[in-house]
Amino acid sequence: MAKNKLQEGSGPSQRQLRVGELIRRALSEIFARGDLHDPDLNRLSITVGEVRTSPDLRIATAYVLPLGGKGQEETLKLMARNKGELRRIIGKKLALKFTPELRFQLDDTFDRMDDTRRMLSQDAVRRDTGE
Repeated sequence: MAKNKLQEGSGPSQRQLRVGELIRRALSEIFARGDLHDPDLNRLSITVGEVRTSPDLRIATAYVLPLGGKGQEETLKLMARNKGELRRIIGKKLALKFTPELRFQLDDTFDRMDDTRRMLSQDAVRRDTGE
């Protein structure tokens, strides 16, 4: 029982990280090569920043962003519409015992980096950090 409590708070396991990275690479390749049957999705340039898997590896959440950040909601809808085909292609590419259910969310990493830069460039913060 104590072991499970320790694992819960310690972050993702090596296996979760490895499977997430394999799925991220596969999705990136699929989007770059236009391997899908949906021309609307194939015409988009999509960045897959990260894929996080659930501890049981049954769910994979891909954090994505269309090039330039435009059409984010449309991109999420197109990806949701094609998640069955994406899952099937990933299942063929990767030798996993079970291909996880795919979920998609917008990657807000770049927005957070911009916010951090803005905050660090403020005069009061620069004074406090000694720059």
